[in-house]
Amino acid sequence: MDIAEVRALLTPAGLELLNSLDPVTSSDEVARTVSRLRNAGHSPDLVSAVVTQARLRERARAKFGDFAARMLFTRAGLEQATRLAVAAHHAGRFQRAGIASVADLGCGIGGDALALASLGIRVDAVDADEVTAALATVNLSPFGPSATVRVGRAEDQDLADVEAVWLDPARRTSGHGETGRSRADDWSPSLEWVFDLLGRMPGGAKLGPGLDRDRIPGGLEAQWVSADGSTVELVLWSGQLAREGVTRSALVLRGQHAAELTAPADTEDEPVRAIGEFLHEPDGAVIRARLIGQVARSLRAGMLSEKVAYLTADEPLTSPFVQTFRVREVLPADTKKLARALRERGIGILEIKKRGVDVDPAALRQSLRLKGDESATLIMTRIAGARAAILADRVPPAS
Repeated sequence: MDIAEVRALLTPAGLELLNSLDPVTSSDEVARTVSRLRNAGHSPDLVSAVVTQARLRERARAKFGDFAARMLFTRAGLEQATRLAVAAHHAGRFQRAGIASVADLGCGIGGDALALASLGIRVDAVDADEVTAALATVNLSPFGPSATVRVGRAEDQDLADVEAVWLDPARRTSGHGETGRSRADDWSPSLEWVFDLLGRMPGGAKLGPGLDRDRIPGGLEAQWVSADGSTVELVLWSGQLAREGVTRSALVLRGQHAAELTAPADTEDEPVRAIGEFLHEPDGAVIRARLIGQVARSLRAGMLSEKVAYLTADEPLTSPFVQTFRVREVLPADTKKLARALRERGIGILEIKKRGVDVDPAALRQSLRLKGDESATLIMTRIAGARAAILADRVPPAS
């Protein structure tokens, strides 16, 4: 969106027109809606703005649920926005710490500010982009003066009137449309500035989950977060928002359920052992936090191979921190032999997972030429360092 489209949209008539539209989910619906609105006499800027927003609202349901139907977005803002379920956990930590006011520096379209304000925390939100700040203002308008938005750089803000900060550095190239990921050294504000601020006052900083761990300063709690199977962020917590004795944590969210591991430091892996009756795939947040050993000990499991994040055990245990599979058998890793073995077993529906081996699951599936009515999971990995194909069945997840 450009500023002309925003000005056309942010009027009572513009917002009323947007809210009157039915969901727009396909290219054909876009064309029909644009044609209908133009024939009704609406300006090109307004038509472009409302149709863009209608499409973005549909996409935003995955992150914001029913709230998306009354929010405004840019494509880039939606890409970087915190999912509402994750933002609720962020906000809950501020509330439990007794913090009443937060500066949201780099607020984007306002996802985290929305969660903070909903818990009665005063939010002073800032974004360097004029269009994004305007949309965030609309998204936070239900909270009145307790949630304000202004245009500005995070580095230029006076923080004397807030108790804590929330930082979400821009991790993508600039623009409101399709953007690309940028290197950590190009984030804005810079990591050095973020770390310095966290060292001076309580706060949280949402960063990319793949950040080089060597760059994480001492004295902070590093929390990796996954949502519905995807590792979505690393949050660094400081001051009273960091828990005593915790420097590593993994928060795993699946639907309405949440589970967390905490530790004072990285945990040591369990030794490699022979493949057992069960195989466990640790959640990405657990792997990033280097808490695989803690999970392994809780499941009485060992490593399947060094430096490959699969665990194996003989006992029928599982947990929210892993996906568990019951092992049927180990098959040859050679594609021709593997294809023959799968055909002999009548397996035509196959989930393919891989870790620790250079395998393209799509290309492998095509080469296997599956036939049959049976289903299974094929795990391509290493057992004690050697390539292996493990045929398995999923075990229902732990609650």
